[in-house]
Amino acid sequence: MVQMIYYILFIITLLYGLYFAITGLFAFKKEDIPKIRPFRARTKFAVVIAARNEGKVVGDLIKSLKEQNYPNDLYDIYTFVNNSNDDTYEVAKKAGAKAVNVTVPVKSKGDVLKFAFAKLKKKDYDAYIIFDADNVVHPDFLKLMNNTYLSGYKVAQGRKDSKNIEDNWLSASHSIFYYIQNFFFNKARMKIDSAAAINGTGFMVSKSVIDEGFDPKTITEDIELSIQCVLKGYKIAYVEDAITYDEQVLKFMDSWNQRSRWSKGIIECFRIYKKPLLKKIIKERDFAALDKFMFAIAPYFQVLGVGLTLMLGVFNILGIELNDLFSYFFSLGYVCFMIGYLCCIIMNMFVILYYKRDIETTMHGILLFMVFLMSWIPINIICLFKKDLKWVQIEHNRKANMDTLLNENQ
Repeated sequence: MVQMIYYILFIITLLYGLYFAITGLFAFKKEDIPKIRPFRARTKFAVVIAARNEGKVVGDLIKSLKEQNYPNDLYDIYTFVNNSNDDTYEVAKKAGAKAVNVTVPVKSKGDVLKFAFAKLKKKDYDAYIIFDADNVVHPDFLKLMNNTYLSGYKVAQGRKDSKNIEDNWLSASHSIFYYIQNFFFNKARMKIDSAAAINGTGFMVSKSVIDEGFDPKTITEDIELSIQCVLKGYKIAYVEDAITYDEQVLKFMDSWNQRSRWSKGIIECFRIYKKPLLKKIIKERDFAALDKFMFAIAPYFQVLGVGLTLMLGVFNILGIELNDLFSYFFSLGYVCFMIGYLCCIIMNMFVILYYKRDIETTMHGILLFMVFLMSWIPINIICLFKKDLKWVQIEHNRKANMDTLLNENQ
């Protein structure tokens, strides 16, 4: 009986892993099914920046936005400042943004965006573009989002890159994580005309979509919005050349807190949206809904995979024999681990080269990325049982020059 339970759980876990392995391969598909065509600039954007104690970096973001290859009269820059005790408001205003103090209680970025959208609801904009205050933005970002919007997409995610990938192994690991998500998830979905995922910053959403209702219930408003868009039938485009350079964390506890927020938010999204997603999957046979369901259940499967490994250890101690592939690899011990580790390194090197970064200066992240992933296991276990998770601010202070970043990516 115990063996049968193990076999069932193992097969389910194996199929789950194969799902993402197979769908990720579509990123190598030569031709895009959906086409984003060039258009004359005519989409009017409200650029929304949520900022809290970001006086050291928000000026660089606004500078990069003021230097866009897009008509100045077709976009306005808003900085919504919440719970700050530094000069964020003054810096943003001096840099050329419309600075607005958030006058409602804020527990997460979603609260800031909800306030911002309510303030801008009566303004004459076609779409919103969302950035974090520590970002800097490629000069063609708005031009590419204009093309995407006029090609018929109501929601679009740009490529998330890093402005400090070489600092240490953590900043490199976070960057590699985003590169993998860019290529094997978002690019793959775009290749098969499905829905990519909104990834926190550097995304566009039509004002009409927000006007239908935006009331985030979790601390990961980006994942929640991705799911809501799919439930409403909106395809989320992935625009690879619309690049946002993000500041990555350097301290392990900052990384722990950030990933804890992601994991807890994903778990909350699964709890809230599993039934409507399943309903859409069953009634409409909707692949995008299945995709978001599989994404939202990820923390549970990571913990399940650990549990299966522990079960094998107990079986070996008790002398219970299992004749399956997983048990065979487990018996190989270090050989199996080294094969998996080597495959991870090859994948890391591939995405680093694909996004034109330097192998030598990011080698610490390439070699230690497996440690980064394994440290997510206790995070997910804790988040499964922790009822509430307080949003913890991460300090940002890395200055960045767009010309330097562009030269690094040549």
